[in-house]
Amino acid sequence: MTKEIIKLVYTGSRVEAMFLKELLEKNQIGCIFKDALGASVSAGWADGSPEDGARIYVEPQNEEKAKTLLKEYFDSRDK
Repeated sequence: MTKEIIKLVYTGSRVEAMFLKELLEKNQIGCIFKDALGASVSAGWADGSPEDGARIYVEPQNEEKAKTLLKEYFDSRDK
């Protein structure tokens, strides 16, 4: 049985993921930003799409705080 070391909190566009990474960091939540599409294009092939090529991960103890913060952002953005 493996214990999860990091938790996925966002999958989406690279541009929005970069903004959300800053938002999390400004709220003292460390995160890992992975851009599968950008990395694969640099390597010579395309993996993923512009709509879901980026992911943000956080440590398990920050998962709920991060999800709450992201939900507040998306709720305010969608008004």
